[in-house]
Amino acid sequence: MTIKIERIYDNPKEDNSFRILVDRLWPRGLSKDKVKVDLWQKDIAPSNSLRKWFAHDEKKWDEFKRRYFKELDKNTNFVNTVLNKAKDGSITLLYGSKEEKFNNAVALKEYLEKTKK
Repeated sequence: MTIKIERIYDNPKEDNSFRILVDRLWPRGLSKDKVKVDLWQKDIAPSNSLRKWFAHDEKKWDEFKRRYFKELDKNTNFVNTVLNKAKDGSITLLYGSKEEKFNNAVALKEYLEKTKK
């Protein structure tokens, strides 16, 4: 099971991975017919209140992950959907943020890799 992360605004890598957008909001300026997204899993994204509280603040990262993982623990259907796709082959988690290290896709990958064991 391979889980990759990619910013949706970057040109897609030439591979056969299943591409899942994991943001609650559709990325600005991108039309759905021009972006390669196999599944938009908006309900696996952090809640609006958590997303706004975090605001990609590095100092809040550990607390953000703790709260987000708690939300994910309650969203087993959506988590299982993504894990099942990963069992079929590699997946790429897509995010829209300019922040590359502290975003929900990075946290979600960590969560999924712990959960799959």
